[in-house]
Amino acid sequence: MFHYILTLVLLVGIIDMEPDSQQRSFSIKLWPPSQNTRQTLVERMTNNLTTKSLFTQKYGTLDREEAEENAKRIEDVAFATANLHYEKEPDGDGGSAVQLYAKECSKLLLDVLKRGPGRKEDEVVTSSHTTTPHESVFDISKGKRAFIEADEAQELLSPLKDPGNSFTKICFSNRSFGIGAAQVAGPILTSLKDQLREVDLSDFIAGRPEAEALDVMKIFSSALEGSVLKSLNLSDNALGEKGVRAFGALLKSQKCLEELYLMNDGISKEAARAVCELIPFTEKLKVLHFHNNMTGDEGALAIAEVVNRSPSLEDFRCSSTRIGTEGGVALCDALGNCTHLKKLDLRDNMLGTEGGVSLSKAISKHTELREVYLSYLNLADDGAIAIVDALKESAPQLEVLELSGNDITADAAPAIAACIAAKQFLSKLNLSENELKDEGANLISKAIEGHGQLKEVDISANQITRNGAQQLAVTVVQKADFKHLNINGNFISEEGIEELTDIFKSSPDVLGPLDENDPEGEDIDEESEEGDADELESKMKNLVVD
Repeated sequence: MFHYILTLVLLVGIIDMEPDSQQRSFSIKLWPPSQNTRQTLVERMTNNLTTKSLFTQKYGTLDREEAEENAKRIEDVAFATANLHYEKEPDGDGGSAVQLYAKECSKLLLDVLKRGPGRKEDEVVTSSHTTTPHESVFDISKGKRAFIEADEAQELLSPLKDPGNSFTKICFSNRSFGIGAAQVAGPILTSLKDQLREVDLSDFIAGRPEAEALDVMKIFSSALEGSVLKSLNLSDNALGEKGVRAFGALLKSQKCLEELYLMNDGISKEAARAVCELIPFTEKLKVLHFHNNMTGDEGALAIAEVVNRSPSLEDFRCSSTRIGTEGGVALCDALGNCTHLKKLDLRDNMLGTEGGVSLSKAISKHTELREVYLSYLNLADDGAIAIVDALKESAPQLEVLELSGNDITADAAPAIAACIAAKQFLSKLNLSENELKDEGANLISKAIEGHGQLKEVDISANQITRNGAQQLAVTVVQKADFKHLNINGNFISEEGIEELTDIFKSSPDVLGPLDENDPEGEDIDEESEEGDADELESKMKNLVVD
C-alpha cells in the first residue's frame, strides 16, 4: 500500500519544473504539491475505500460519502505533517516531505480500512485506537499540571489525527506547551479547524519564557485562523498586549463567536484596546468574561466599545478589573444596549454612587435578567437604592441578587425590601458586609416570607443582634427547600445563639457557623427592640419545628 501511494503521488504531478530566470535552467521542486495533485489523491483514496480489493474484501467497503470524508481528512493530516517536516529543512528538495506525505497517507488509509464501515448507533466500537463517532470533546486538562514537548504531544494528541473523528471541542488547559509541542499541534489543529466549534486554550503556556510563549500563541493562532468557532477561552495566560496581538490572526477571523473568555490575563488598558481592535465581529457574542484583569478606567472605555457593539450579550462578567467611576459609567452606559442580558457580574470594582446610578438606567432595560452580582462596588445607599428601584420594575425572573460590601445602611433597607418582595423567583440573596442592623434585617425578613424558591440568604457582618437574627431564622426555617442561612459576624448574644440553635434543631446544617459572632457587640436601641419583640413573639408561637 505504501509503495502504491508513493507511486501515485509522484505520478499525478507532485514534481513541478520551475525555470531559473538567471541561468535559463530548470530546478526540480518536489514540495509542496499543487492543489490539483492533492484533490486527485483524495479522489484516488476515495476509490480505494469504495471499490473491491484485497483490503476491502477483508474489512469491507465504505459508502461514497463516508469514504470521501475520510479521504479528505487523511490528506489534510498527511499534508500538514509533511509540510511541518519540510519547513524544518527548507533548503532540501522536498523529497523527504514527499515520502512522509505518502507514508502518512498509506498508514491512515490502512487504519480506515481496518476500522471498516461506520458503525450504527447501537453497535460498540471496541478498538482503543479509533475514535467513536459520538465523541465530540477532546480534553487533556485532567490530572496534574505538566510541561509537554514534541514527543509527548505526538502521543497525547494522536486521537485528533484519527480519520473520521468527530471532535468539535478541544481543551488544552493545564498543559504547558513548548515550541516543539506547538509545532506538533499546529498542523493537527489546521486539519481540524473546519469542524471545531469550541476551543479552550486557557492556562496552556504557564511557566514558559515570554518569547517562547508568544511564539506558541502565534502557532496556535495561525493554525486556527479561519475556523468558525462559537466559543474561545484564552484565560489564565498572562497575555498582556503582546499576547492579545499574538492571537490576532485567530481573533480577527472570528465572525460567529458566541462566547469569549479572557479572565486573569493581565490585560492592561493597552491590551484592552487591542482586544477592541482585534475582535471586530461581536454581533453574535452572548458570553464575555473579563474577570481579574488590570484594565482600569481607560481600559474599561475600550471594553465598553466591545460591549456597545454586542447587542446579543446574555452573560457579562467584568469583575475585579480595577474600574473606577469614569470607566464604570461608560461600561454601564454600553450595557444599556444589551437588552437580552441574563447574567451580570461587576463585582469588586469602584463604580461608586455615580456608577450605580448609571447602572440603574441600564438595568431598567434588562427585562431578562436572572443573576445580578454587584458586591464591593462602593455603591453606598444612593447607588444601591437606584439599582434596586430599577430591578423592582424590571427583571421579573430574577433568581440571584448580590449586594454585599457596599456600605449600605438601614436607610436603604425599605427600597431593598420592596425589590426583594417583588422577586418571587429569588433563590439566592447576599447582603453581607453592610450596615443594615436589626431594622434592615427585619424588613428583609418580611420581604422574603412568601418566597418559596429561596434557598440561600447571607446577611452576615451587618451589626445584627439577637432580635434581627431570630426574625430571619424564624422566617427561613419554615421554607421546605431552604438550604443555608449565614448570619455570622454579627452582634448576637450567647442567649440568642442558643435560641437560634433550638430553632434549627431539626435542620442544623441549614444554619451556618457562628464562630465570628461578637456577643459583646454594640448595644441596640431598646425602643426598637421592644417594638420588634411583640411581632417576633407572635411568629415564635406559630413556629412549628419537628
